[in-house]
Amino acid sequence: MKGTRAAQRYAKAILELANDQKVANEVKEDMLSISKTIAASDDLKSTLASPIIKSDLKMQILNEIFKDINGLTKGVFNLLVENNRINILGIVATQYLLLFDDSILVQNAVVTTVVPLTKELEIKIQAKIKELTGREATIKNKIDESILGGFVLRVGDLQYDASVANNLNKLKTEFIKSNAYVSKI
Repeated sequence: MKGTRAAQRYAKAILELANDQKVANEVKEDMLSISKTIAASDDLKSTLASPIIKSDLKMQILNEIFKDINGLTKGVFNLLVENNRINILGIVATQYLLLFDDSILVQNAVVTTVVPLTKELEIKIQAKIKELTGREATIKNKIDESILGGFVLRVGDLQYDASVANNLNKLKTEFIKSNAYVSKI
């Protein structure tokens, strides 16, 4: 994605400054709001990316949309406008959130299931995450009926597949290997 490396550098600097000023949690809430707002609005994305729209108008728009943000976050707007990088604001916000979570040792997990997770299942999956990684994680549930049952857990680059579809595929492979007469199941 274009601008990701620059966004990582900005996000890292913002996090360090926010930690120094002891406002990292407040800036995190701001960045979460910025990230969600930009992701949800194609108009805002195109406005920030437009070379035709003047920087001071972009600043007015951002200040109007994000009235109740921390002063450090407003400084980020100014910095990005000065450096002609305001078009990567959404990516900077997302990178900040990732770096923030990493700095407090929180990891994000995506659990794919057929039905929405219950609290009971969430507790069991949290235990499995802790067993696999040694840390807890925030869990995002994704629904996919093609896995038939069970779950697929992805934490970072680790994937644990306990789905029925995966088990059926393994069983099919076993049958094909062990029996030459079973060519297609």
